[in-house]
Amino acid sequence: MSLINLAESYAYATVITGGVFGNSPVGLLGFDGSGAGVGNGTSMTTTGAGLTLQSIIGDPGSSFDSMQSSFMANYQAMAVQAIGIGITFKFAKKLLRKPISNVNRNLMKPLGIGVRL
Repeated sequence: MSLINLAESYAYATVITGGVFGNSPVGLLGFDGSGAGVGNGTSMTTTGAGLTLQSIIGDPGSSFDSMQSSFMANYQAMAVQAIGIGITFKFAKKLLRKPISNVNRNLMKPLGIGVRL
């Protein structure tokens, strides 16, 4: 398991859930406590409150309408952000290859954690 790949996956999940559900991945599951707001501070438009799994199960009709309108309002920003995330992580992995290898070899492997940086 690579922590950098995990961070990259979470960044993609944040873009998708922020653009479609108006919430973070944790907020979508209902553990955030703050509700909506992922789109705040970005170029994404939030239409109404952020959705959670509980609200989707409770009222699927209006939830799917809200998801559709949010996707249509945010798909371009989501695409740009996803491209930016891909480029950023690609260059970061190349630039930090030697330090990451050093940490993995000298710290993670001797500890026997089974996780890579």
